[in-house]
Amino acid sequence: MNINMTFFGQMISFALLIWFTMKFIWPPMNRAIEERQKKIAEGLAAAERSQHDLAQAQQSVDAAMREARAKANEVIEQAHQRANQIIEQAKTDAMVEATRQKALADAEIVAAQNRAREDLRRQVSSLAVSGAEKLLRREIDANAHKALLDELAAQL
Repeated sequence: MNINMTFFGQMISFALLIWFTMKFIWPPMNRAIEERQKKIAEGLAAAERSQHDLAQAQQSVDAAMREARAKANEVIEQAHQRANQIIEQAKTDAMVEATRQKALADAEIVAAQNRAREDLRRQVSSLAVSGAEKLLRREIDANAHKALLDELAAQL
């Protein structure tokens, strides 16, 4: 290999290129790389914080949902209990009303029976008087024998 001036010129040029690169190109490129690494690290940290915050928010939402379900179940249970109370009260009121209606109907039936008996007694006494008149073929004073007929009716 023949070392000549061209080789020395190339070595000097290469040394100048290295010096120029190390002085003017390498520091800004190094800063850009470091800034990029820092931004990537910050982005990764932010992503990790976001995932952590999301996990906490999900736990919070789950807890709120469980609490809401528990409250909803409690409200539903109270509604069922109140409905059962209302039904029982309605049944009790209906039984009281039915008893009252039955008592009124029984009283009306007794009054109707008494009226029917009284009418029957009057008819029987009229028939008795009329039969007695026909048997005796004479007129019987109704006023005179009314007490007798009332006593007979009371016995019937």
